[in-house]
Amino acid sequence: MHISRRHLITTAAAGAALPQAVFARGAKEIGWDDLIPAGVPYSEIIGEGYMDERNDIWLPVFDDNATKLNPTLNGAYIKMPGFIIPMEQSTAGVTAFVLVPYVGACLHTPPPPANQLVFVTSKNPWPSNDLWAPVWVTGQMRHEVQTTEVAETGYVLTADEMEVYEW
Repeated sequence: MHISRRHLITTAAAGAALPQAVFARGAKEIGWDDLIPAGVPYSEIIGEGYMDERNDIWLPVFDDNATKLNPTLNGAYIKMPGFIIPMEQSTAGVTAFVLVPYVGACLHTPPPPANQLVFVTSKNPWPSNDLWAPVWVTGQMRHEVQTTEVAETGYVLTADEMEVYEW
């Protein structure tokens, strides 16, 4: 049996698209409490803090629980709601942002702990005129503690799909 080069390429392309199709149907819907590992109460990740009078901002001080991440979410395909804090933006929209649990987090209030923030990248820009709307973000999540301009984040998510969150 002779397999043409064209057949091999189209078969490989279809196979590469298959995992995304399987993921899209199997996204696990999660909430913000799910980002905290089992057995770590939210009250134990919020710490004291101090006022940076020079920059007029409150700086929270978190303990080690603030960077403890839920091991079941590393590599998981999830769907979660949140609000956008833009990090990379063009005329087409936002392609990188920090997903936060409430409006104004990191901007008007001290940032939540790292295990309550998700750094999101998306190939499809989110329209800049919808930045205050709550969103659903669907994609593959992984652990990666990193420092951004607005806060330290504990998770990274590659978004396959985004939509307005309807109450």
